[in-house]
Amino acid sequence: MVSALSLWLPILVSAVAVFIVSSVIHMVLTYHRSDFKGLPSQDDVMDALRPFDIPPGEYVFPHCEDPKQMGKPEFREKVSNGPVGFVTVMSGDFAMGKSLALWFLYCILIGLFAAYLAGRALEPGAHYLAVFRFVGAASFGGYALALLQNSIWFKRRWGTTLKSMMDGFIYACITAGVFGWLWPA
Repeated sequence: MVSALSLWLPILVSAVAVFIVSSVIHMVLTYHRSDFKGLPSQDDVMDALRPFDIPPGEYVFPHCEDPKQMGKPEFREKVSNGPVGFVTVMSGDFAMGKSLALWFLYCILIGLFAAYLAGRALEPGAHYLAVFRFVGAASFGGYALALLQNSIWFKRRWGTTLKSMMDGFIYACITAGVFGWLWPA
């Protein structure tokens, strides 16, 4: 058994490596540019929404407080007339610093979780491939599997979800490789 805290170096190094690779994926490679589409008549839609001063948050329309209302004719008519949607409203200040810091902390959290699981299952001096398998599976769960529910429940395009899961697979392989390389003898 290996203590998760004794694995601080692979946790930190893998978080830095994933952070760098994810930056390259999103800033250099172009396959995520089609993840979001622009609204038709974007300026008109923004002008129409601005007077409502909608606070940052996540919204659904049409909305009902009680699921029992979903069966009522008034609600069903709203749904059939459309549009139906999910909207995330953010503040006008979209500073990347906080998001990047939170992403890095998330990478550390994934590494810590993977370290805990692998540390419970493996001994010091474990073979590289054994470490890779445990850490890879655990970190893939953290980076990728939870993304499926975005397409299942919130109707995100499957192509977008699968691209992000492919990123998660890359991040998991990087995390697993770093752990295998730096696993204690």
